[in-house]
Amino acid sequence: MAIPLLVLLGLFTLIQLFFYLFIFTRLTSYQGPKLFEAEYPAVSVLVCAWNERENLEALLPLLDAQQYHAFEVLVLDDRSEDGTKEYLEQTATQWKHVRFIRIEQQHEHITSKKYALSVGMKHAKYPVALMTDADCRPVGERWIATMAARLGDKRDVVLGFSPYFREKGLLNWFIRCETFYTAVQYLSFARVGWAYMGVGRNLLYRTSLFFAHRGFYRHKHIVGGDDDLFMNQVATSTNVAIALDPDSFVYSYPKKTWQSWFVQKKRHLSVGKHYRTRNKWLLGLLSGSHSGFWTVGLLVLGYAVWQQEVLLMQAVAVVFGVRWLVQWVVLAFLNRRLDRTVEWYTFPAMDLALYLYYLRMSTLVLFRRKSKITWR
Repeated sequence: MAIPLLVLLGLFTLIQLFFYLFIFTRLTSYQGPKLFEAEYPAVSVLVCAWNERENLEALLPLLDAQQYHAFEVLVLDDRSEDGTKEYLEQTATQWKHVRFIRIEQQHEHITSKKYALSVGMKHAKYPVALMTDADCRPVGERWIATMAARLGDKRDVVLGFSPYFREKGLLNWFIRCETFYTAVQYLSFARVGWAYMGVGRNLLYRTSLFFAHRGFYRHKHIVGGDDDLFMNQVATSTNVAIALDPDSFVYSYPKKTWQSWFVQKKRHLSVGKHYRTRNKWLLGLLSGSHSGFWTVGLLVLGYAVWQQEVLLMQAVAVVFGVRWLVQWVVLAFLNRRLDRTVEWYTFPAMDLALYLYYLRMSTLVLFRRKSKITWR
């Protein structure tokens, strides 16, 4: 029993080391193009809002104060009932760059947020659209500039990073861990030409790309996916860039309860099944080897303790130690590049927590039931 399991553990370990050493490390040396700002394209920032007056009151001053040569901020008010419309009307003359569109109707053939973004694309003044959400906050006045700088002449998409604000509690820690590890995946995959997703809180692409692919038409009825499913549809090995400059980061407020976070993750899970086959295989290989490593490793360790086989226990300890060492070094470096999203000394706990998370999410795949999911 022990030998086959030990071989399987070695296989899972090699797969994990391949991703860490040959894929994730591609982010360590990444440097974006340096251009004169006059060469950057004009940008339309699109902000979808549904009952987000309080967040807009905090966000719009930050966006209007961006230091960039040509941009607009287009707020898409999707049938808000919390005074958003009145607030936007009252402050319309106060902003230099902000304007808004009120969306009054809901359409059955397309989800609300995708419809709002489609309206925004049609009304955007400029050839490049930069997406964010009302509950997001750019770190400074150079957000638009640092994102647009990565576009260049031969790129159509720029993937940004959007971490969550640090707060107290286990939920906040895990949300930051999962966000950090997800960012490591989609940013490093994009570096090797395997781009499969972005996050709508910080995502830039040319409006011509949107219309050339008929926007969200292929997945217009699916709640969510305005970022990752669209990237699955339009991304190629050469048209995607990433932004790792700290000024390009956009922070967001995390969920406050496990239930609300779980609903959010179920929505993300429901979208993932529509990814390209290649992307599903790669992500499945990564998460599957992670889960397999822990499951088989614990089985072998338990067997070794039961049989009191010291050499076997030492072998398992060496395998775990090698993987953890590589993981710790690579993630620690990337964590510094991604604004120290996670406390470095919690990486082993994060590794175990992600394993438990994968187990829980896999049960949703096997026993998923349809449920109503909200606009967000």
